[in-house]
Order: sequence, then structure tokens, then C-alpha cells
Amino acid sequence: MTPNSPPVVITGIGSVSPYGPLAGLIPQSPLEPRTITAWTTAGPRRAFLVQPFRAASVVPGLKTRRLDRLSAWALVASSLAITDAGIDLDQVDRSRVAVVFATAFGCIELTEAFYLSAAANGWNGTDPSTFPETLPSAPASHVSMFHGLRGPNVTVGNKYFAGETALIQAASLLRHGQADLAIVLAGDALAPTLYSWYEVAGLLSPACYSSEPLPEDGGFIPSEGVAAFVMESSGRGAIRSDARSYASIRSGCWAAGGQPAEIIRHMLGGSVPSLTVCSGNGAPCATSPTTALARAISGDGAGIILPQPFALGLAGTGALFHLILALSSRPHNGQAALLATAGDGGFAALLLELL
Repeated sequence: MTPNSPPVVITGIGSVSPYGPLAGLIPQSPLEPRTITAWTTAGPRRAFLVQPFRAASVVPGLKTRRLDRLSAWALVASSLAITDAGIDLDQVDRSRVAVVFATAFGCIELTEAFYLSAAANGWNGTDPSTFPETLPSAPASHVSMFHGLRGPNVTVGNKYFAGETALIQAASLLRHGQADLAIVLAGDALAPTLYSWYEVAGLLSPACYSSEPLPEDGGFIPSEGVAAFVMESSGRGAIRSDARSYASIRSGCWAAGGQPAEIIRHMLGGSVPSLTVCSGNGAPCATSPTTALARAISGDGAGIILPQPFALGLAGTGALFHLILALSSRPHNGQAALLATAGDGGFAALLLELL
């Protein structure tokens, strides 16, 4: 993706999160972590949790009885994004609609259940109905099957910046003419084993154990949810005249090393974004070197939106939520950068035009 490439426009947004299932932007309102009651803990433990809801009440006809929560959320979020974009799938070529899904842990709940049953009963005693959901690509497959989509279907996993990678991958599919529309999703769910691992590794914030105000550093608060974007390319006049445009992706890149500031400046092509959205450093930690990199690229005069606790709790898959929350709080026009860094010198960056 280069600055001279045709822009790819975000025309629809849907999400399932602690804010509930929503189409469009997330309203600005305080969000506090909740005490975990879905499983037994050694004492009060808190997280940003999605409250139970009936998927069929949001998307009529949706059946999720055998699905992991992550797959169910992906179906709901994608449906809400399509509705928000005002797209009638009966009026488009469904073989030209791509699905790109980003996840760090996949369908962790049913994967956990499958392996715990194997440990308790042996491989011959496992429940075969849970096995299909152990595949990390299951949510993307369900989205394609439910909506009847036959275009490219891609699942990406990256412990640093899976969400950013999914956006870049989808934009590449659109710009190279491999799809006319793309549904991009990113997210993860919490499960007892994952939360326990965070705790044993010493990664949790003190706010996970009490209702004290969220500290600025010293760990993170785990969260869960799925965000979805509908993206369309303007390169071949494909953008509908009545389409809503939240933002356009002008360029993007990621790298495992090198000099991030110099590489990103080259990608920007001389542009200096007026706003930089920091989506964390790809690791579950509230302090991030991304802010320092943002200042090095944009200067002290640029507006910088720091990683937000809820989206940060999704580790490498929170980028779409970071962008939704930024669009919700900063609706003005102008150029913006979505930026993430990793502890080993890797980074991901996208240049956007807020519309």
C-alpha cells in the first residue's frame, strides 16, 4: 500500500463488546470492568466483559447453539456492519466479497472445552461437536456461510498487531481487484485458562482485583469482543453514491524490524497526520513505546489518542476498536495515523483520511 494507491473507504461499522451489540460508532460513555461470575475465581477478578444477549434478537434467524461465543459475535458484528453500510447483499456479486478475520486466540472457549475433555476422558472420550470450533478460521468461515459470501476468506493471527494486519490485507485485496467489498473483523473472547495465564504471568493491572480507579501503568485489564468494518475500494468507481464514509485508508505498512520512524515517514509521503491513534504496543501492557514513536513522527503539535483500556485489553486484536473509539471522540476531518509497535522493534502503521 502506497500513498498513491486508490483509497479504500470504511463504509460500515458493527461491533459486539462490553458496550453491547451496536451498529455504527460506539457512543461516548464511561466503561468500567465487571466482576467475573461466569467461572470460579480465587477471589474477585474483573475484566471488560460482553454481557450475555440473544443473538437472534439482534440478527433474526441467526442460530448459534453449537458455536463458540467468538463465532457468534463475528456473525452479529458482520451483520450489523453490513446493515450500517446500507448494503443489500442480494444486489452485489457475493463471489466478490472478501472476509478477513484477525484473532490472537481463536475460539478459545470450545477449544478449552475440547482439550479439557481429552485430558479427563482420553481422545476417544472427547465431544466431536466441539472440534470444528477449535480452528481459528471458524469465525470467518461462519461469516461467509451465513451471508453466502464466496470471495477470498482469510484469517490472520499476530500477537502484536493482528487487527492492523487484517486492515492492510483487506485493503490489498480491494486494491488489486480481488474483491469489490471486504468485511474485516478482529477480536477475541476470554476464558478461564487465558485469564489464569495472564495472572500467573504477572500481566494484570491492580484494577483487576479491586474497584479502584484504573492506573496509568502497571499491567492491563483483559477484555473481549469483536469489531467489524465494511470496506469498499474507490479505485474502480465502486463506492456507492449514497454510501456513508467514516474514513479512507490511504496507505499502510508493517515490518518486523528496521527503523520504524524512517519507514513510516516514507510511507506517509511527506504527510504529517494531525491525529495519531495509538493502538498499543501489541503486548498486554498499559505503557507503550507507541506514544514516543507517534511524537517522533508527528511532532508535539499533533493530537495523540492514547491506548484506551478496553481496546488495549484485546492485545493484538484491538486496532478496530481503537479506531472506532477514536472516530467516536474525534469526528472532525483531517489525516490520522493508526499506529502500533512491538517490543522487538516491529510496528504497523496506517494513514487514514477522516471523512
